[in-house]
Amino acid sequence: MDSILEKNLYLFKEHVGLFKAHNNYDIYDPKSKEIILHCREKNLNIFYKIIRTIKSSLKMLTPFEIGITHLNGQKVLKVKKNLSLIAKVEIFDENNNMVGYFKQKVWTFSNTFEIYNAKDKLLCKLTGKIFGWNFKFLKGEKEVGLVTKKWAGIGKEMFTSADNYILEIKNKVEKDSPLRLLMLAAVVCIDMVINE
Repeated sequence: MDSILEKNLYLFKEHVGLFKAHNNYDIYDPKSKEIILHCREKNLNIFYKIIRTIKSSLKMLTPFEIGITHLNGQKVLKVKKNLSLIAKVEIFDENNNMVGYFKQKVWTFSNTFEIYNAKDKLLCKLTGKIFGWNFKFLKGEKEVGLVTKKWAGIGKEMFTSADNYILEIKNKVEKDSPLRLLMLAAVVCIDMVINE
């Protein structure tokens, strides 16, 4: 597994733009304040570009494919969602092998995704309040990670717009666990499916 996934903190900064259809982010190491990864939406057809530009609230229903790469373009992972009302988001590794997927729980009073590996085994849940920006990764009752827009620690001064996120992966998650790849992809999932 890629050594970049051994970090415990990542800062996602979304690119801002007027009438933008694509979602693009730079991923920083909050300690060094340096960009360590690029996150770019690819292969969006013209029909969905128009829908997203005209009615941004429909963005969460449209398909997307977002690649996370090293600065040299080397692939780390791919996050993909097909056209659907209820989100199922698939995650692929650098060799295009499916690592797992997120399945949105509906009819709950929270924003919840179940996170499965490629063999349909439930690994953890990603849950947040229906009107909030904080999301927790829960393995049973134990918190193993957190995604937040409000950060009181390192990197606080780097926040300049509403669509920036900090991912914190707890030490409980082993450095070589595929769950780390899925947690990195979860930030994209939150922004594209819930917060848009």
